[in-house]
Parts: sequence; C-alpha cells; structure tokens
Amino acid sequence: MSGLIEGLPDAVALRCLAWVPFHLYPKLELVSRSWRDAIRSPELFKAREEVGSSEELLCVSAFDPENLWQLYDPLRDLWITLPVLPSKIRHLAHFGLVSTGGKLFVLGGGSDAVDPLTGDQDGSFATNEVWSYDPIIRQWSPRASMLVPRAMFACCALNGKIIVAGGFTSCRKSISQAEIYDLEKDVWIPIPDLHRTHNSACTGLVIEGKVHILHKGLSTVQILDRLALGWTVEDYGWLQGPMAVVQGALYIMCHGLIFKQEKESRKVVASALSEFRRRIGFAMIGLRDEIYVIGGVIGPERWNWDIKPTSDVDVLTVGCDRQTWRQAAPMTRCRGTILGCTQLSI
Repeated sequence: MSGLIEGLPDAVALRCLAWVPFHLYPKLELVSRSWRDAIRSPELFKAREEVGSSEELLCVSAFDPENLWQLYDPLRDLWITLPVLPSKIRHLAHFGLVSTGGKLFVLGGGSDAVDPLTGDQDGSFATNEVWSYDPIIRQWSPRASMLVPRAMFACCALNGKIIVAGGFTSCRKSISQAEIYDLEKDVWIPIPDLHRTHNSACTGLVIEGKVHILHKGLSTVQILDRLALGWTVEDYGWLQGPMAVVQGALYIMCHGLIFKQEKESRKVVASALSEFRRRIGFAMIGLRDEIYVIGGVIGPERWNWDIKPTSDVDVLTVGCDRQTWRQAAPMTRCRGTILGCTQLSI
C-alpha cells in the first residue's frame, strides 16, 4: 500500500478514503492495486473509527432466497447484497445472530426446508456451526463451533463477547446451558446455566449493559449481570410481541400499539400500521432513534386466501414529539419471513 494519492503521505490518503461511504468501496478497488489493498486493509477501518465516519447498517436474511444476506444503508436508503452464506445446510433458520468487532456472526440453527417428495426435513434441526462475515474482505469464514448444538436460542453481544443460552438441541430437547465466545482466542467457554428452561424459543436483549433472556409465553426474565454471579430471575410482566431496543429503551408491539416498556411499567408511544394485523414473520429492530419493521408475510383477507411474501420496510421515528411512520426502500433481493436481523457498525 504505497502512493495512494499523489502528493500525500499514505497515512493522510487513508484518512481521505475513510470518508468515502462503504457502498462505494467495490468501485474504489477498481482504481488501482494499491487502492484495492487499502480498501481491504484493517487500517482503513481503524481510520474510519478515528475520523468518525463509521456507518451503522442493518443486516437482514429472509426465507427467500436461501442463505442470502443484505445490508441496508439508512443514510442513503440503499440495499447491498452480500455473498451467499456457504453453509452446507439449506434454508438455514432458527439461528443466532449478532455483530461485534466489526463482523457479522451467524450461529447454530438448522434447516426447516422440507423435501416435497418425502416430506422429510433437509438437514439437522440444530447445529453448533458458527460463521462470521468480514466486511473488510467481504468473505464468510467458519469460526470455532459452539460447545452445544442449538436452535431457537438467545444470542447477544456484550463488551466484545458473544453470549448464547437456552434453545433446543438436535434431539429437540430444551436446554439451559449457556456459553460465551472470545473473538480474539476463537474459543467457547461454558458459563452458569439458566435457572429455568421452557419448551419454547427464547430471545436475548441487552438493556442497560445486562443480558436479558426471555422465553416466549413466560413473563419472567433471566438477567446476567456478572458472569461470576450467574443469572437472576425477575418477573416484570412484560408484554408479549415483537421487541426492539432503541437508544437503550425497550419497545414492544402488542395489540396494534407500540409501547415503551420500563421494568414494571409501560406507556403507549404510537399506533402500529393497520396492515401489521395481517403481517407476520417480520423483523422489528431499532437503529439510531427509529424502529424498523422489515419484510414478513401478509396474511389473507376475509375473502382472499392468498399469502403474500413482502420486502417492505416501514420506519417509525420515536425520538421526537410526534411519532410518524414512513416507508423506506424495500429489500431488493430478500423477501418473506425474516430469519435474522441485526445492526452492523462498519
């Protein structure tokens, strides 16, 4: 990496390139070999952090097409397609998904595809495989496998580590085991088990710097404050429904309304769009001061039995006095039930 911009030291030139939006990087690589090396170097992404040009993107995968991921750039209302995840499992689903250290991680899960001739499942219900996507070199790589195969489990990133807990094993038995992943050492370490397990999927959220595990259908929340102390159980009586964390606050969609949920109280902040009553399988996620509702399937109307996969994206701004919905650009490749959605800082 030398002579990037004539008349400028490479360190200064690299900072200039750091201000270029991420979606233009494939075009910058065509300028010269030295520019390609610079674009794919860790030094450029360190420079983006130093000059404050890092971008917050959304990563999304849907049922159709299989194992394909897209990035959404909210500043430019633009979708970027990633290389296909090279897992041997077709229609990977029920996996864990987080981003940390500038990389996207897809963990565990299994195939829910059904052979149309035999009716058998194609693949395993739960696996322990782990994949990471590096936006610097734009490639997927296998990482150390989890200690326990699992699907429909809780997964969170906290302080540069990945924590997984609960879910179901390959034999479809609910489990309480939990483990933590060290990115630098590429190893998984067991941590204290959950106090309770339940025969339903569980979800993980990070609120106020603590991991919260919620089982579908249960009002109790299991909280990990410090690893040495293990999990504590609280019954906050939170509403059931799609959830999103926006600027550290929890929002829940329930009964056609959006609630801001405190530990033991809640308040209505907006009405959900009427179409959400017929829209299922969508993702709900927070980014900056907004809630994004992405994809899903629109169910049949009263006299119409058609089920329509959608690529629509609806956005609610909650960080202002008047909450309003708007439509963002629909996904360009993905559509239907959302299998995974998370933020990625590049």
